[in-house]
Amino acid sequence: MLNTNNQTQDGGDGATMLQSTNMNVTIIGIDEKRAREIYDEKYEIAKRDFTQEALILANERVAKFEELIIPKLKQYDDQLTMFADPSFHILLIEAQKTAASTEREADYNLLAELLKRRVERGDNRMVRAGIKQAVDIVSEISDEALLGLTVVHSLRCFCPVSGNISKGLDVLNNLYNKLIYGALPEGYDWLDHLDTLGAIRLNSFGSIKKIKEYMPYRLEGYVAVGIKKDSDNYNKALQLLDDVGLNKSILTEHLLNSDYVRLNILDKDSINDLKLVVNQFNQLPLNNHQCDNLRIIYDLYDNTAELIENNKTQFMTEWNNRPYLKMLGEWWDNHSTTFNITAVGRVLAHANARRLDNGLPDLE
Repeated sequence: MLNTNNQTQDGGDGATMLQSTNMNVTIIGIDEKRAREIYDEKYEIAKRDFTQEALILANERVAKFEELIIPKLKQYDDQLTMFADPSFHILLIEAQKTAASTEREADYNLLAELLKRRVERGDNRMVRAGIKQAVDIVSEISDEALLGLTVVHSLRCFCPVSGNISKGLDVLNNLYNKLIYGALPEGYDWLDHLDTLGAIRLNSFGSIKKIKEYMPYRLEGYVAVGIKKDSDNYNKALQLLDDVGLNKSILTEHLLNSDYVRLNILDKDSINDLKLVVNQFNQLPLNNHQCDNLRIIYDLYDNTAELIENNKTQFMTEWNNRPYLKMLGEWWDNHSTTFNITAVGRVLAHANARRLDNGLPDLE
């Protein structure tokens, strides 16, 4: 006999009795005072393994972590409902243990970013697993290894939104101005350290593309040749624009070759994201016919290899005119060891990048 919610069922010998009941769980909001009380309650569990002598330092560090995490979580959810989630409690305890064990001030902010990330993407179990392991290694990863990991992740992950070449490179330069907060790591030890922590997996085979090959590939629409002015293809492009009511100004002079024009986009896929500016307050997405014609225009681009190589050279001149991009490129080209960043490494690097620039997008 199984008794659930005051409902009784009887079955014969050997019968398997199963019952399903619908449970509606409503998580109510928690005010900041109660959230801090829960934080203290969890710390009572976290500090059980500390000696009396260690508690003074541990208490000081965990208090610093508290002053960062509560406001950060409150920005995401003013009701602080995550403090009613048992799984969040377990991760919070582990984060408090890590906070207590690290003397590095930046780690408290990094831990707060990781817990915020857990709240943002808590429905994704792979993300949750990566965050849990990342929390465990925050106090173990060296400054230079964390910096190197963050920069490599960012180079592979972030692209400017602007199709304007000069503006796009300025955005990247400003980003790395924030991310490169110390001397970039040299040698092999930092990679071995990250591999030991499970943040990367070193590869025995393959080679890293030099920056002059990698970035033109990542920003393909910047180095694409475009359409020669006053050519047959140029006239075809103008007609295609006119057919769908688009102004010819959408074709802009190519920064890398003034004899050509290009669509002001990052790459062909970016066409789907373009919007028409109605006024300073309103923008409208392009319709299907407009997007189709812009793709046809992109396919009219000149593909002459010599012109593409010339654009790549001019692109790298623009890249090296920006100090932080030049620094990044020289550092990148100085390394030959290939590696993959693991789920743990991605979560940790992204949290660190957002710690340094809170305007960065979420990690999908």
